Amino acid sequence: MEPGEVAAPVPDGPILCSGTAGMRRVHRVFLWAYDEAPGLVRSAAPGDTERSTYVGAVLANIDKVLHVHHESEDQLMYPQLRERAPACALHVDQMLAQHAEVKVMLDDLAPIRDRWTATADQEAGEDLARRYETLSATLKAHLRREVTEVMPAVDRVLTVEEFDKLSEHGFDEFEKKVVIAYLGMILAVNPIEDQREFLKEVPAFARLAYRLVGKRMYRKQYATLFPGRPIPETI
Repeated sequence: MEPGEVAAPVPDGPILCSGTAGMRRVHRVFLWAYDEAPGLVRSAAPGDTERSTYVGAVLANIDKVLHVHHESEDQLMYPQLRERAPACALHVDQMLAQHAEVKVMLDDLAPIRDRWTATADQEAGEDLARRYETLSATLKAHLRREVTEVMPAVDRVLTVEEFDKLSEHGFDEFEKKVVIAYLGMILAVNPIEDQREFLKEVPAFARLAYRLVGKRMYRKQYATLFPGRPIPETI
């Protein structure tokens, strides 16, 4: 936590789930992706619609994953925390307000992202890159605070089964190829032990698909997004 921040009061009782560790693993990919997003947008030369179409599609999927991630917390984590640990209400309100702020940012940048994707227009691209910079800065504060201030309390009010439902929420909203390529990104930004633990938590079909084709898809996507950059290894 930063100076002046205060953690939510942790309820009495045993730890019921490992939500803090799981949330930290997922947050790492958002922090990485939105840190890279402005540079990815600027990597497309004006008029290079082949590049903007590819990058724009990847960013659109990440934006949707972020939205679904927050949606799952709004429905399956924060109401339960408010009900089972009323002393955490202030932190719940703060986190939900930050989710709403992020949603406005995503909604506002979406038409600009779509226009740039289709045209590789330089002005739209620079506008989009700046918006991703602002979103990245917002997420760096929100995602850190969520893990450090709130998740220790969540660990004591959500069961393993409930946290699993939270993690699985929204899988069916994406094409399977998007899901398994996204799994590769999560693995790539986590230490090896976290990679192993993360794979235990994903649905069996996604775990199998990643091992069969997803790892290859992730490597191809990374190489296309960042030509010449070494591809991070994953298990």
